[in-house]
Amino acid sequence: MTDYLKKILTSRVYDVAIESPLEVAPGLSARTGNTFLLKREDLQRVFSFKLRGAYNKMANLSEEQRKRGVICASAGNHAQGTALAAKKLGCQAVIAMPVTTPPVKINAVKMHGGDNVEVVLSGESFSDTYDHAVKLMQERGLTFIHPFDDPDVIAGQGTVGMEILRQHSAPIHAVFVPIGGGGLVAGIAAYIKLVRPEIRVIGVETADSCAMKQSLDAGERVNLTDVGLFSDGTAVKLVGEETFRLCKQYVDEVILVDTDDVCAAIKDVFLDTRSILEPAGALSVAGAKAYIERSTKSATPIQGETLVAVTSGANMNFDRLRFVAERADVGEDKEAILAVTIPEERGSFRRFCELLGQRHVTEFNYRISNDRDAHVFVGIEVQDRSETQTIIKTFEASGYRTFDLTDDELAKMHLRYMVGGKSPYAEDEQLFRFIFPERPGALRKFLSSMAPNWNISLFNYRNHGADYGRVLVGIQVPDAEMDAFHRFLATLGYPYWNETRNPVYKLFL
Repeated sequence: MTDYLKKILTSRVYDVAIESPLEVAPGLSARTGNTFLLKREDLQRVFSFKLRGAYNKMANLSEEQRKRGVICASAGNHAQGTALAAKKLGCQAVIAMPVTTPPVKINAVKMHGGDNVEVVLSGESFSDTYDHAVKLMQERGLTFIHPFDDPDVIAGQGTVGMEILRQHSAPIHAVFVPIGGGGLVAGIAAYIKLVRPEIRVIGVETADSCAMKQSLDAGERVNLTDVGLFSDGTAVKLVGEETFRLCKQYVDEVILVDTDDVCAAIKDVFLDTRSILEPAGALSVAGAKAYIERSTKSATPIQGETLVAVTSGANMNFDRLRFVAERADVGEDKEAILAVTIPEERGSFRRFCELLGQRHVTEFNYRISNDRDAHVFVGIEVQDRSETQTIIKTFEASGYRTFDLTDDELAKMHLRYMVGGKSPYAEDEQLFRFIFPERPGALRKFLSSMAPNWNISLFNYRNHGADYGRVLVGIQVPDAEMDAFHRFLATLGYPYWNETRNPVYKLFL
């Protein structure tokens, strides 16, 4: 049996790793009524905890093994940790990566490893890349550096737990740790439970990549057929043998969260630290929030406790930031997404806006489809889920049939971008782009200034966090009233562009 306490205490990680700070998150602490601490592994040189385990494994190899070289298979943080360790130890490393790996990650590996690294691109999936790495290992006599299922790697990651207890000697209720293959949570749990067993160690996975939870529930390792890729740093189909054994022995429970929860957690950490975590790096924060929320429905709500969340990495793909911003408010229950049916008649939109009052509209999509009903896709800023229900009841009381789409993945991922198309009912339609100031009442001012016999046949708006919102509006104006319409535009005070003759409009709308 491996003596993990000794292995962690003697791990050689500090040649490359820093003792990452344990920081109070003031916003999360105030909102949850607990002391919320972040263990900032995202501040490591490779922006991830992974260099700890990779370096400890390689530092414990024999001189002969290091002379022959090492190999790993990874498309992300483990690759960068192995590359940095190879350069520090002066050995050669082959880094096998899928051919689909973004150039930014390949370049990061080369930057950290320099001349000590050979990048080999092979396979469309990680499984294919792993198989190729094993083949190269056998052909060249290399030592394989496993990303998680190795006692030296686990011990290296376990130094995170050692630091937490050294940095905070006062009581801790629970430590939350993201789970992919299980190396980080296994190492942290082994140390904490051997030193301070009263502290709960709670793993966190996404609901669509929960190999460890399924394995623990089944009592044996479960090989998932597929995994979600949003939290790519934890997208593992099969957890390790040793990590599974340690989790079964030491981890108290595994909590599942979804994509919206993770996006909200990324935003939470940004507001407290001005740092942007990758999805896997924010899993622990999402799990801690879910744990607190779950407790509010029990007889013993979590209040006044100290909770630690390991923010494990910050290797965020820049092109994901738009998606994260889009989904964060939903994950925080700060945005309601509704489908509302109102009468297809002049003045309906104005009455609709009056029912909203001073609430901030975050999105508004509509296209005329018949002469009876108007189906509106609308996003509304809310304080919590109870306010969403209040809004729905208000609409229903006015005869507006309403569907709550806040948890509907089809609506959030696709339909919000597809409301539109050609309409035989868009006669005399004028298409304009406007810039509205992002403040309550801007839309109502626009609608109340219109002549009552002009009909809105198309409306598209989404808040993107800027000072001004960009709005596309189709308005049905008879030819005889065009002079009045131009006077309306002149007095409105909002910048606008006439797109009626735009060929794209003719093709698609």
